[in-house]
Amino acid sequence: VSGKTLKQIEKTSTLIFDGNDKKKVKESNTKLRLKTKDPTPSTLSPMLATLVDKPFDQAGWSYEIKWDGYRCIAFLHGEKVELRSRNNKTFNEKFYPIFDTLKRLSLHAIIDGEIVVVGENGKSDFANLQNWRSEADGELRFYIFDLLWCNGQSLLKLPLLERRLKLEDWLPDNPFIQISKNYKTSGLVFFEEAKKMSLEGIMAKKMDSLYVPGSRSREWLKIKIAKRHEVVIGGYTINEGSNKSFSSLLVGVFEKGRLTYMGKIGTGFTEKDQKLMLKQFNPLRIKKSPFLVEPDINSPSRFRPDPPYAAATWLKPVLVCEVAYTEMTADGLMRHPSFQGMRLDKKATNVREEFSETTSHLVKKGLLTEKKFMKKSTGPGRKTLLNPADDTQEIKIEKHTLRFTHLSKIYWPGEKITKRDLLNYYFQVAPFMLPYLKNRPQSLNRYPNGINGKTFYQKDVSGKVPDWIKTFPYHSEGDNRDKEFLVCTNESSLLYMVSLGCLEINPWSSRIQTPDKPDWCIIDLDPDNNHFDQVIETARVTHQILEDCGVSNYCKTSGSTGLHIFIPLAAKYTYDQSKEFARLIVTLVNQELPKMTSVERATKNRKGKIYLDFLQNRPQATLAAPYSVRPKPGATVSMPLHWEEVKKGLTMKEFTIKNAMERINGQGDIFKKVLGKGIAMQKVLKMLDKQLKNA
Repeated sequence: VSGKTLKQIEKTSTLIFDGNDKKKVKESNTKLRLKTKDPTPSTLSPMLATLVDKPFDQAGWSYEIKWDGYRCIAFLHGEKVELRSRNNKTFNEKFYPIFDTLKRLSLHAIIDGEIVVVGENGKSDFANLQNWRSEADGELRFYIFDLLWCNGQSLLKLPLLERRLKLEDWLPDNPFIQISKNYKTSGLVFFEEAKKMSLEGIMAKKMDSLYVPGSRSREWLKIKIAKRHEVVIGGYTINEGSNKSFSSLLVGVFEKGRLTYMGKIGTGFTEKDQKLMLKQFNPLRIKKSPFLVEPDINSPSRFRPDPPYAAATWLKPVLVCEVAYTEMTADGLMRHPSFQGMRLDKKATNVREEFSETTSHLVKKGLLTEKKFMKKSTGPGRKTLLNPADDTQEIKIEKHTLRFTHLSKIYWPGEKITKRDLLNYYFQVAPFMLPYLKNRPQSLNRYPNGINGKTFYQKDVSGKVPDWIKTFPYHSEGDNRDKEFLVCTNESSLLYMVSLGCLEINPWSSRIQTPDKPDWCIIDLDPDNNHFDQVIETARVTHQILEDCGVSNYCKTSGSTGLHIFIPLAAKYTYDQSKEFARLIVTLVNQELPKMTSVERATKNRKGKIYLDFLQNRPQATLAAPYSVRPKPGATVSMPLHWEEVKKGLTMKEFTIKNAMERINGQGDIFKKVLGKGIAMQKVLKMLDKQLKNA
């Protein structure tokens, strides 16, 4: 294979081939297509890399990032997908977003790669990966670095360079299934750049290497930046007088089938980690030490000359974790070990001590910047908060741990939409919705058993909510008592409300800072049995009247049967002023459309006409917030609209919990001007008065 095959990457992060190489690869692929199809294996062990002590430069080698994640072989047969770890365990359920994405792509191949969690800076984070339960825990990405089978043909005997080219041509664009790029550059410079970015390490691969399943090849090399090692947990200790779940882990590696002690790990895990680990440990307890030589866990060291007395609990050596350490002592123990996370993808008996081989290659200069080999996190908005399996889940949000229960409970029977689906939606829409909820008292309309179950309103939450939930006092004239509204202040309080069975979210029009002055005026178009096209006509007449007076106004669906028109006030006027202003508007609308609209509050007096409701503009009145789900069949959403969308043919069913986020992520918050500069009401009133006189 020509040494000119890979060139420096600029901004595109793609492989660039010269003309001769393209010709060679094309000829090779032509021959490949002429072959008969190979039987596709159902299992396949990944090819492994050899550890070396330092980076190098040599012709014919390319370099990649060493991702800090779980190695994964994916078997793709259309919608039949199987994700397998190094020890042949399934990842289908654990990493369900990757599994679901590959199913939708409907590909036919076997691919090799690494599943990671990436942060905004594009770096992988193993701690977040091993604690990953749902998309709220971080963005999953499957980085593919090899194509082993494609459309029924084996590629194992093709050089890496040709497998990579075919991979580039074959893999569809997808933000979460991506190619792990490789580069022709200086291995020394690449290593230094990776070091600056605190990556785990780099990989070096010969560009003409074949893929040999299950082998540990010297044609694939790994160079680590930090000293890390996989170890087997053989027990744990509890120090005398300690109230922790355990004090340290006792770990080792297998050598000739026996577990050899490598040290005691006492740092790196949180209390939550310990509790979860202890659940894994309990069924594995054994009476005797699993180590070849039982470690002396109470021996003093120069760092701890008088350690507290510790008692050991021995475990069957089947669990694997990863540890970082500073160096290895002369007697084979790790110095300053720190727990990094559990490994689900490694078989304990395959965990052995890694000895790095030395490198002796000529050094040559090169250049590679961060932008050229690290891609920042992207994606169309938030993913899900809760995983699809556990019926009870605890999630930490904004420093508050929320417990979500009965997640499989059906809230919308016709659509099979669950409490989990509802919470996931509100988590996704929260960044767009919170500006209309923040610091506003809420009226809780609770549906604990879904839209067909018993419902009730709750205003008073005195003594019934966690201490971190903000409340706002009010006096109830009915029973002469002081009570408290719940105040939504952030994402945590929003999701807390939803966890109580609040299918819809109903805020005040004013904030607690200005409780008597609303931020908007509302005109609620509430039909009886009218055709929705009549509601649309009424909305357009209202819009035109306001436009003629120079009043900015914004429309959204109610999510139920009508439309809501909002007018920004910027908390400059009282509720009474807002109500009387709305009364003037609806009076003009009613004069324009007397046959289809009414301003009568009593239903019997409306005679089947659309009610022009201006009384929503009063203290403590609430209305479904923008982007709120409604407890109606179809799980419709109260959706902001462009005025050009308010036309015949529009229906409520167009906007539901299932499709709302696609629209919102695509368009952004088109309702946000409602919270902008308020109208000059006195100026507008003069114009409205003139219209009334003319009418």
